[in-house]
Amino acid sequence: MTISDNRRRLRTELTLAEKASLMSGANFWHTKPVERVGVPSIMLTDGPHGLRKQGGAADHLGLNASIPATCFPPAATLASSWDTDLLARVGAALGAEAAAEDVSVLLGPGLNIKRNPLAGRSFEYFSEDPLLSGTCAAALIRGIQSQGVAASAKHFAVNSQETHRMTIDEIVDERALHETYLEGFRIAVEQGDPWTVMSAYNKVNGTYANENVELLDRILRRTFGFDGLVVTDWGGNNDRVAGLVAGNALEMPSTDGATDREIVAAVEAGTLDESVLDARVAELLALIERTRRDDAPAPVDHDAHHELAVEAARRSIVLLDNPLELLPLRPESGRVAVIGDFAARPRYQGAGSSLVNPTRVESALDALRDSDLDIVGYEAGFARRDKPSRRLRRRAMRLARRADVVLLFLGLDESAEAEAVDRSHMRLAQNQLVLAHRLIESGVRVVVVLAGGAPVELPFADEAGAIVHSYLAGQGGGRAVADVLTGLVDPSGRLAETYPLVYADVPSSTTFARGEATAEHRESIYVGYRYFDKTETPVRFPFGHGLSYTRFRYTDLEAGEASARVTVTNVGEREGVETVQLYVEAPDAAVGQVRAPRELRGFAKVALMPGESATVEIPYADHAFDIYDVARGDWRTVGGTYAVLAGASSRDIRLRRELDVDGEPMPAVDEARLPHYVDGHVEKANDLEFEALLGRRLPSPRWPVGQPLTRDDIIAQTQGRGGFAGLLHRVIEAAYAVLMALGRPHAANNTRFVLDLPFRSVARMSGGRIDDAMLDGLLLMVNGRFWRGVRQVASAWRARRRSERVPSND
Repeated sequence: MTISDNRRRLRTELTLAEKASLMSGANFWHTKPVERVGVPSIMLTDGPHGLRKQGGAADHLGLNASIPATCFPPAATLASSWDTDLLARVGAALGAEAAAEDVSVLLGPGLNIKRNPLAGRSFEYFSEDPLLSGTCAAALIRGIQSQGVAASAKHFAVNSQETHRMTIDEIVDERALHETYLEGFRIAVEQGDPWTVMSAYNKVNGTYANENVELLDRILRRTFGFDGLVVTDWGGNNDRVAGLVAGNALEMPSTDGATDREIVAAVEAGTLDESVLDARVAELLALIERTRRDDAPAPVDHDAHHELAVEAARRSIVLLDNPLELLPLRPESGRVAVIGDFAARPRYQGAGSSLVNPTRVESALDALRDSDLDIVGYEAGFARRDKPSRRLRRRAMRLARRADVVLLFLGLDESAEAEAVDRSHMRLAQNQLVLAHRLIESGVRVVVVLAGGAPVELPFADEAGAIVHSYLAGQGGGRAVADVLTGLVDPSGRLAETYPLVYADVPSSTTFARGEATAEHRESIYVGYRYFDKTETPVRFPFGHGLSYTRFRYTDLEAGEASARVTVTNVGEREGVETVQLYVEAPDAAVGQVRAPRELRGFAKVALMPGESATVEIPYADHAFDIYDVARGDWRTVGGTYAVLAGASSRDIRLRRELDVDGEPMPAVDEARLPHYVDGHVEKANDLEFEALLGRRLPSPRWPVGQPLTRDDIIAQTQGRGGFAGLLHRVIEAAYAVLMALGRPHAANNTRFVLDLPFRSVARMSGGRIDDAMLDGLLLMVNGRFWRGVRQVASAWRARRRSERVPSND
């Protein structure tokens, strides 16, 4: 019997109630079984950069400990490697650890576009560029699924901020939607073939992503060719039947049967065709079959995986600047002082649902002490969470006076970036900045080592002797950092995002995370380097930037119809790895057009010994010479004379060749209505101009005022209301403050998740402890009818207790 025959048989043998039951979880991490016909339960769990299988009480945001697993560098770091082979190997290790724990679906990778540096989940995403994002994600997916474990590409789509993420409406024009926010998913689906995709919490242009027929059916399935299962983000269901129709099969976690009953009622009422339910059931059964393991998985070699984590970090660390050539450090570099709390207590991963309980952690301080360097001492220099301490700073300054070189470890701490909360600014902590300036002013040579998952302002950059960025380097990052600093390995990481001089230079800086109900993508296609290069805005470090301890020369660029070839020679004195980046420059550099001047259209890694040359051939990416034509609803090849560019960053172009491309004219644009989309200064676009781009009126960015709160509203909307509603908000904020004071930033940041929770999810994520009747009572309480609400909650609770009693057989 074939797989399809088996699925058909199971669907015909299942009752309507059983089919509906398969559409939601049995608990927090498992699907429901139907033992009568042999449908097993399978486990889904977090793990984009390490398995997070909880052994005790389950939660979504990493509050409770999980079993030990290898913590690899997260996506923001791995993207800096530009190394698809490495990502596939990391993916295979992730899949192996998941398989060993009988996990069927690993919830990752995340590949949403890094629209703004303050997005709280930037550490979990790859890049500001869709080609790099999609290519990295596809490699990780292939690796995970090589072990018989499903990957889950997430969050589809336009999950660009954490503020009000469960209800925010992402307002984005259709061209930017396809060229920027969906293109990475297309690449991941076509090149990685993920067996699952996770839908996003947010709305996209007025419709929840999980209910968006255009996104889930026409684009994801019919255009991209996705043939797997769509799962909600945890608590990400709004209208269960609408989600089913759009293409969402599995709702997680358990809703204690509430939404299963909604499905049954819709079929019985004739408002949901049972064939739609059958199609979704078939997708779940196919996933179960794809992840079925007949043989016991191989035991995990955690030592080997740790070494792979070290290697991944080594290949991803970026040497940002080295003007004095202080690096690499050698024994003859003199006395070295290590300063900065991150040296001894590394910040090696993000916070939230991806939080991994590592099998071990190596610190840079220990690794440096094991090196040949003359380490004269260590001082923390500052306290985490920007707590002032003159004593720590004085001790650090005293140590620096004994040294010839200071290794200063700075970065974003655990309270600064996490799931469920966006950053409030792009600065390092003030106590770190004061220490950095004092050390530099003292005259000692300072090498800054940064940690963090997103760009920060670097006001000391021009005075530092060198800057190394480890991003979040995983559990082996300490040794990897020491290996780069001492020259044991050549730094080969390249930035996967632009580093602005200051946050105000970011085109979305005045609007990001400011709306209550909407997030307006006024910058359109001009995200990251596409904006900075269009407007020629100075940046601290450009997209693709990264230095080496050797030098590379580019020669003999040839631009063919399908690919380009370029020869790279190592003209330095040591071996190294270069990332050759291929950009395509639009005709006339897109002057007078709504188009970026140049875009990444391919890349390749090449390892070379001193004096060695290699010729690399880089195929052009799909849509290399295309734009998305909104009027046509499809891609259009724009003809003209392009320039094919080979470079080491978007602003370090080494060679260029012209290439004539046959195609159609660029769609006409009314420059009078869209002046800032033509010149690129989208930060100046007003409401009328953005509406002209969208082709419709803008919805209000504010919540309705004076109206009762409903199930679809979020708990944050209790702010400023009187009575119990205001008290509820103050209690949650107070819990955040207490947890921060107790030094528990992970738990504190997770209170933000509570604030952004829709009231409907209070019942659905309670594991059956709260039903809809109790929820209605809670809504009465927050809407000013406190005692009536209390009575309803109590009455509903008593009714539930009576229904749960099991009659005695005695």
